[in-house]
Amino acid sequence: MDKRIAKVESVLPDKIKIRVYDIEKFKADTDQFTVGSYLRISDHEDGALLSMIENFSIEKDEKKGEESYILEAAPVGFVNSDGEFIRGGNNIAIPPTGVERAQVDEIKAIYNHIESSRQFLFSTLLQNKEIPVPIDGNKFFNKHIAVVGSTGSGKSHTVSKVLQKAIDEKSFKNFNLKNHSRIVLFDLHDEYRTAFPSANHLNVENLKLPYWLMNGEELEELFVESGENQSYNQSSLLRHAITLNKKIKNQHLKDVEISFDTSVKFSIQEVINCIINLSNETRDSNNPLKVCFLEEDKEFDSLSDKMKHFFKEIYEFKEVKVRAINKGVYNDGTLEKFKMRLQNKFNDKRLSFLFKDNHENIQFEDVLKQLIGSEIENEEEKYNIFVIDLSGVPFEVLSITVSLISRLLFDFSYIYKRMRDNDTSLREIPLLLVYEEAHKYVPKMKSAKYNSSRNAIERIAKEGRKYGISAMIVSQRPSEISETIFSQCSNFIAMRLTNPEDQNYIKRLLPDVIEPVTSSLPTLREGEAIIIGDSITMPSLVKIDSCNPEPSSQSVEFLDEWKEEWYSPNMEEVIKKWIL
Repeated sequence: MDKRIAKVESVLPDKIKIRVYDIEKFKADTDQFTVGSYLRISDHEDGALLSMIENFSIEKDEKKGEESYILEAAPVGFVNSDGEFIRGGNNIAIPPTGVERAQVDEIKAIYNHIESSRQFLFSTLLQNKEIPVPIDGNKFFNKHIAVVGSTGSGKSHTVSKVLQKAIDEKSFKNFNLKNHSRIVLFDLHDEYRTAFPSANHLNVENLKLPYWLMNGEELEELFVESGENQSYNQSSLLRHAITLNKKIKNQHLKDVEISFDTSVKFSIQEVINCIINLSNETRDSNNPLKVCFLEEDKEFDSLSDKMKHFFKEIYEFKEVKVRAINKGVYNDGTLEKFKMRLQNKFNDKRLSFLFKDNHENIQFEDVLKQLIGSEIENEEEKYNIFVIDLSGVPFEVLSITVSLISRLLFDFSYIYKRMRDNDTSLREIPLLLVYEEAHKYVPKMKSAKYNSSRNAIERIAKEGRKYGISAMIVSQRPSEISETIFSQCSNFIAMRLTNPEDQNYIKRLLPDVIEPVTSSLPTLREGEAIIIGDSITMPSLVKIDSCNPEPSSQSVEFLDEWKEEWYSPNMEEVIKKWIL
């Protein structure tokens, strides 16, 4: 290119200043010439330095009446004579001899150094849709992923495209068979049903998630209100009653040291019976171990023996009599709210997925099979995606539900890894857990009501990679999510973010920041994103490929609907669904 069209004016370690005299000729009939476009700066015939435009300004020579463009570009790497891209900007001689638009093959060379078998593709370069932007699939999925963007930026479509692409990847020839991917997607709004019609769709109607699988933290979060004055006593009593009930129900497990956290069966109904009885108990004034039942007094050898009897049913007790019958230790009114909360939770139809009548008969194996599949021959019964529809789960137990499932899957991966260490013939079973709207159950705020989900997901973020379990964190409010979780993400798909706090938060977390790229966060259009992380050669502005089929996340077309004739909804049917 003629030096009078463009020339390098200064070279700094991290920036190159270029003066362009004829911008139209320099653009070379290309419309997509913007901040983020690539330039080639050559100093000899053996290769060229590739740089990304950071910003531009216009300067006018008042004497000559001429205008020129000043471009500032950040060097990203060197393309040698063999077309090989070498990252870094220290290969330019001084002074350079030419500046022009980077050639398509040179830009492709930036991304094509990833081995073909590891390439995973779901987007194209924003400045040139003909240039695919592959990433290293192994580094992308095994190092945790964050997908962030404001409402309407295209997050759901991006997640759908990435997952659709993942379940379609195959190294074998029979394309009628499913691949080995297993992905669990926490869907808060039932929007991914349409995107994955052949997935295993689980909701409150068919989800097998028995309460007895909860650990102590989850049980306390469900039944104990941390803000109450008696919360400590309530927790202590709950722990004692459940632990004792577990020991009674599992006497056949001789080699297991049963504790409050042990995932073995127990009866929540019997625990409720016991706590109600303790709150109503009266006893002999002269003998604390002699309980005054309405029908007949009964003496017990210990507190545990008494509680074992109290598990059986709810009893009636004699009234208090001076110097003859006293109230029991817990019969002082302090358990009334706790007792009511236990009964309300147990009888709440919305929580039937936890407290169904047959839950004590569900096998642990069946719970795991519904979440990650099992050894089955029928191809139609094998699933790559397990969509857990949480839209019907009450918000007050949302974090507990996410916590329980996450913990079960982590523990499965942990145990399976230990099995593989002893038997190398076993195949790996990598799991990807996708947390939609993650800010709703793993917030930054330190609150007891989110302890269980925060601990479960933070454990996956910190330790999951070692055991073959990875996380994809999806959120429109990244600044509200636990920093521990985001700091463990090595790959980011950042879409449009309009909130300045969210923008700054992401810029601070990104491991490979290039200022002109991250500055475009508030101006990205729907479906446009910045991909940054270990899996990609360099931070890139991309256009996410369209997904097919699409999730049902489209906004309601208000004006189009309002133009139509008045329509009356069936209120009776709405209320029926509401109550049920």
